[in-house]
Parts: sequence; structure tokens; C-alpha cells
Amino acid sequence: MEFITNSPQQTEALGSALGEKLQAGTVLAYTGDLGAGKTAFTRGLAKGLGAKDMVTSPTYTIVNEYLSGRLPLFHFDMYRLASADDLWDIGWEDYLERGGVCAVEWSENVTEALENPIFIRLEKVDENTRRITIEGGIDLADLSL
Repeated sequence: MEFITNSPQQTEALGSALGEKLQAGTVLAYTGDLGAGKTAFTRGLAKGLGAKDMVTSPTYTIVNEYLSGRLPLFHFDMYRLASADDLWDIGWEDYLERGGVCAVEWSENVTEALENPIFIRLEKVDENTRRITIEGGIDLADLSL
């Protein structure tokens, strides 16, 4: 399903609406260029999961953990990883077993390690507008901004 957002706040609101629907063990596979809104979407996702933490990009840490919501949120940035083998080396299996939600930026770098993810493609249309496509694994019939 495709959504158009016209501000970072709307991108966050969409992430929040999705976060309210997610179950333990969900993997979200993000794709999108720099500045496409992946972190803004994840801020909303965390809010929808009930997390009170400040969400930041995991660019330099590989993974940020947010544990204050109804489910833990593990926010990964795979930009610097060369392959799925690198993901296993940082403990991917341990994160999957912790019963949270794994949001994976630059998922195309580790595709073979992701089982049945929900695919989220974020595209920058212009300075404020984003086209966000969500596919697979979840009923989106009542998802709206």
C-alpha cells in the first residue's frame, strides 16, 4: 500500500500508526536514500510501540535499542555492512529471539538474513513530501495518517 506524507510529522504519524499494529518478532526492511525519512518513520514507530526514548539514527552504532515500549524496538543501520554475514556477526539472531521489533535501514545489504519482513520503501519526492510503500505481512486496511 502506498502513502504520501507532506511533512516529517506526517511521516512519524504513519510510523506510529504502524507501530500500534506490530507484534513481537516483526522485522521491517527499510529501503530509501539518505534523507528519505527512515529515522523520522522510526521515531513514529517507537511512539506507536509506546517507547518514551529519544530516537536517533543508528548510523555510527549499527543498532539502537529502545526498551521502554510495549515491545522492544531494535533500530539497525546496515549501511556500513558488506553482507548478511556481518549481520550475524553482530548478534542478529539474539535480537530476533528477544521478542521485539527489528527495523532495518539499508536492508538491501542484508536481504538474505531477513525472513518474511514487512518491506518499507521511503522515497523523497521533494523537500517535504515522501512516498512510503508498505508491503507484506500485515493488514493495512485501516492504516491511515
